[in-house]
Amino acid sequence: MPKQIKVTIVDDEQDMRESISQWLSLSGYKTSTFASADEALKVIDSDYPGIIISDIKMPGTDGIKFLKRLQKVDSTLPVILITGHGDVAMAVEAMRIGAYDFLEKPFDPERMAELAKRAVQTRRLTLENRALRRELSDGSVVLRKLMGNSSVMSRLREDILDLAQADGHVLITGETGTGKSLIAHALHACGPRQGKGFVSVNCAAFTEDELTKRLFGGEDVQESYLDESLGGTLCLEDIESLPAATQARLLSLITEFDQGEEGSKLRIIAISNDTGDPDKSLEETLRSDLFYRLAAMQITPPPLKQRGEDILSLFNRYLENFSDEYGCDQPEVSAEDAAKLLQAAWPGNIRQLINLAERTVLQSRRGSYSISNMLSAEDEQDGEAQMNAQSKPLKEHVEAFERMLIDNTMRRHKGSIQSVMAELSLPRRTLNEKMAKYGLTRSNYVG
Repeated sequence: MPKQIKVTIVDDEQDMRESISQWLSLSGYKTSTFASADEALKVIDSDYPGIIISDIKMPGTDGIKFLKRLQKVDSTLPVILITGHGDVAMAVEAMRIGAYDFLEKPFDPERMAELAKRAVQTRRLTLENRALRRELSDGSVVLRKLMGNSSVMSRLREDILDLAQADGHVLITGETGTGKSLIAHALHACGPRQGKGFVSVNCAAFTEDELTKRLFGGEDVQESYLDESLGGTLCLEDIESLPAATQARLLSLITEFDQGEEGSKLRIIAISNDTGDPDKSLEETLRSDLFYRLAAMQITPPPLKQRGEDILSLFNRYLENFSDEYGCDQPEVSAEDAAKLLQAAWPGNIRQLINLAERTVLQSRRGSYSISNMLSAEDEQDGEAQMNAQSKPLKEHVEAFERMLIDNTMRRHKGSIQSVMAELSLPRRTLNEKMAKYGLTRSNYVG
């Protein structure tokens, strides 16, 4: 997740730089200023976490030359140029070269703030997509995204590494929000198909005709999903939505590949949501011969309610991420909140936890927040999930809270043992023993 996107202002006139910076700062943006394009170019790289607002008429490297050089650094970087009154031709030229937009002097500050807002959103999306593509091509990075120290998560990562080296088809089942799509990416990125095509298709997102065309090719389809994934991985999400006719055609194709010399060219990872309804099980929904082909190997991520202390460590990690994104202090998790988090049913699993963490950070910016109240409200909306919540022994609650407290304090003090000992009133030996017990290592907090 990118840090807060900044607005970089480039203008040779100090008053103009400061005026724009002050207005945008009051509008909630983080800003940086440069007196020349050459100064700005020293710090702008292809993953620059910002957008550019620049005057066109500047001594030395003017705005147009600046834009051309930025295009070579990163053609997706949004650049808003400020033009003089009546410089229509120059504005048109700037847009042709690749400017995001332009402002004509004298410009309306409200319009500038609105342009900056849209450009920041565009830049954030670009950087997120770019980071995701890099991460999903690196198996070790993808595995690290499957966070958690619980035994069930350790087993899951081991299973992924084992199945990634095999070449058979894989079926991933489990509750919604448990990371099934991420597991599919990990199976691809950790195996010999790493670096080759990974094509993900949501079977529920298309009509039967559209899905058939996109999967197998047809009129107006230059390259089918199957063609794109040969040699790599074809991931079929919501496989239970696959129409009967498409199932038959897919089965025929799988049989042809599996029996031929080109069998290794096609690997399918199928994903299905566990509805909890035995009458709607995948084995009943798919034709049996296709089901057993796709289910040659199976993997099921654990629901969040079974992951113990992972709940608190994950919640704190997302609190930290969202606090960085919104530029505010990280909210504290009280003992009451920690107990409530551990007792929750989590019908939405990781996705629900992430949403709760973001809402907590947003509420904390207003000065008051209650994690317990938000969870209670969610429990009322899902009474059945609340009834199914699993009780945990007091010892588990205490240990999970203790681990969270030490972890948070180590993060805040960047691994300073003396500072942590002082804040928690713990002798060195006791702190060392507890860190060893909970798998916490000082080197993970330093720097």
